[in-house]
Amino acid sequence: PHLHVSAPPPVPLTPLDPWTAALVRESTIRPVSARAVEEFQLEKLRSVLAHAKENSPWYARHLQGFDPGHVARLQDVSTVPLTTAGDLREHGPAMCCVSQDEVARVVTLTSSGSTGKPKRVFFSKQDLEATLDFFDHGMRTLVESGQRVMILLPGPTPDSTGDLLSRALARNGVDSLVYGLVQDPLAALEQARQYQPHCLVGFPVQLLVLARLDAAWGTRLNPAKILLCSDYAPDSIIKYVEREWPCQALVHWGATETGLGGGVECLAQQGSHLRQADLYVEIIDPATGEPLPAGQWGEIVVTTLRRQAQPLIRYRLGDLGRLLSGTCACGSSLVRLDKVQGRLSQRPRLANGHVLGLALLDETLFRLELVVDFSATLHGQGLDQELRIRLKAMQTKGRESFDPLRYRAQEMLAALPELQDTDQGPGPRLTLAVLPWDGEPFTAFKRTLTHETRP
Repeated sequence: PHLHVSAPPPVPLTPLDPWTAALVRESTIRPVSARAVEEFQLEKLRSVLAHAKENSPWYARHLQGFDPGHVARLQDVSTVPLTTAGDLREHGPAMCCVSQDEVARVVTLTSSGSTGKPKRVFFSKQDLEATLDFFDHGMRTLVESGQRVMILLPGPTPDSTGDLLSRALARNGVDSLVYGLVQDPLAALEQARQYQPHCLVGFPVQLLVLARLDAAWGTRLNPAKILLCSDYAPDSIIKYVEREWPCQALVHWGATETGLGGGVECLAQQGSHLRQADLYVEIIDPATGEPLPAGQWGEIVVTTLRRQAQPLIRYRLGDLGRLLSGTCACGSSLVRLDKVQGRLSQRPRLANGHVLGLALLDETLFRLELVVDFSATLHGQGLDQELRIRLKAMQTKGRESFDPLRYRAQEMLAALPELQDTDQGPGPRLTLAVLPWDGEPFTAFKRTLTHETRP
């Protein structure tokens, strides 16, 4: 007899597709056509260039001599001058196109270790409404009316990320608990046990810690969906939480400068579908500024198409990413962004010619079952470099030594081609320490790879 193998169920179309179709005025065709989206983007691109040039003192100077009418196709955006984080830091208020009375929220961003001016990002009520609308439709991939979401993001401040997400979920009849950032994982796990959310939203490492604690303590949360956001989401973490809970873990991409939301994966998990009615995303060569085609890694550049208070035009985010070509398995032709690989400024070049990124260490070290966090510092320059890593590992009952874990971590790191000797030079010396973690509060929420060039 013939064995009948049933085909896997089709992946549902991302909710962002019909939402985008309505915004670009093509609500009768599903999925939305790429041509309709691009025509809308071109129209809005010309509009935002004219809006910024007319209403912002800084853009009037920055775009002096540039005629928005000369943008005949989307590719012509490459002729528009780039904008940098330094511009935003030095001239943020002068980049605004509305009066201070029309500003509903200002977000101040201070880089870690920075002593200079912070970046200030301004939003009007209309800008915040656009974010609410995106959060509402983007979250429909993960939850439906009557379900519960636990939000492990900043929430007490009105119009904070957690507050906006909670209000957006309420529009679709979804209940939410804005817990805030996880400083005390044990308390957060107890709260989650009582609330029993259908979906958890938070930083990847914080959700990893909750999953590891849940497994160790037998608390047995049963979330069906997880949304990883605000930091690089390693496959090593995604695979662990999906296996442990079990659930489906999706990735959200965004930054304050993109309006907090930027794009979110659908159930096909093939890259984040972008909010194309609000953002035009490019990838450029970080050294030359030249545009790169889909599939090639480079620096992410965004233009906000409908931002009222403070448009950002060809703004260099400083992150390493790439656009994906082709149609998603869900059937949508919305542009997708692959998982962002981290800050370009945190990718030091090694003496062996390779570039060291935090994503590589994430993928390697979080595969170790007991690891909940780590810090990494590259010391020295030239041929004398040392990579110092401090692992935090769960202290389990009866464990007398972390030596086996340290040896295994050293083996895995030494096996990475990026850390080995080459014809160009030696790989860095490895120094690795393991510190016990027994549930004490977290003090940092995003890992960084620092490079200390001084002795």
